[in-house]
Order: sequence, then C-alpha cells, then structure tokens
Amino acid sequence: MKKEIQTKRRTLEGVVVSDKMNKTRVVAVTRLKKHPRYHKYYKVTARYKAHDEANAYSTGTPVVIQEARPMSKEKRWTIISKM
Repeated sequence: MKKEIQTKRRTLEGVVVSDKMNKTRVVAVTRLKKHPRYHKYYKVTARYKAHDEANAYSTGTPVVIQEARPMSKEKRWTIISKM
C-alpha cells in the first residue's frame, strides 16, 4: 500500500509586472526584512514566473500565487486567484 503525503503548498501575494510571455506571468512579491544590526525594516522584492493557463491576468493586477511542480527551468508557481 502506498502512503500519500499531504504537504501544504506555500502561497504568496504579489503584483503582475510582465505579461509578455504566453501562459506565463512574472509576479513581483514584496516583503519587509529587518536589518540585523540597525533593526530597521527595508523592502525586498522577489520576482517569480507563474503559470497562467488562460492568459487572464495583465500587468498591474494583484494576484495570489501557489507553489506547483516544476513546469520549466524557472517556472514553479501557479496563479490561483486575484486579490
């Protein structure tokens, strides 16, 4: 009997910054990080390539992305909804 392991997939909130590729969107996720010495918060932005099957989301749209299996060399996220 094979055991199925359920893992919770991470979700992130970001904004679509590029929609030039077919079925792929680039989503920028901004978070606050604390400086180790000065204890001041600063913004860090990460860009993720996310799958968009219907080409439904355009630049500037706030979206929620979820981890997925690797679909290409850099694409490991899927857009699941609009914020």
